[in-house]
Amino acid sequence: MNGVTHWLWRAVDQAGMVLDVLVQSRRDKQAAKRLLRKLLKRQARPPRVMITDKLASYGAAKKEVMPSVDHRQHKGLNNRAVNSHQPTRK
Repeated sequence: MNGVTHWLWRAVDQAGMVLDVLVQSRRDKQAAKRLLRKLLKRQARPPRVMITDKLASYGAAKKEVMPSVDHRQHKGLNNRAVNSHQPTRK
């Protein structure tokens, strides 16, 4: 945006529906915590499993915000979130 790199954060449920989209200039632990807190406020309860890419800031933020949630990081498991990116880009 305007020559500055920004990161698009998306949260997707098990059916592939986008729960939330957040655009931030950083991709660190603080940004991940902000996304997780925002999601917890909108949802009735925390998720059972959280699937992310292999960015270390997700794990660090999850330990503080949602310590009881199972966290899985795998290239193939993250496909649902990657596919949800297409309508957002349009």
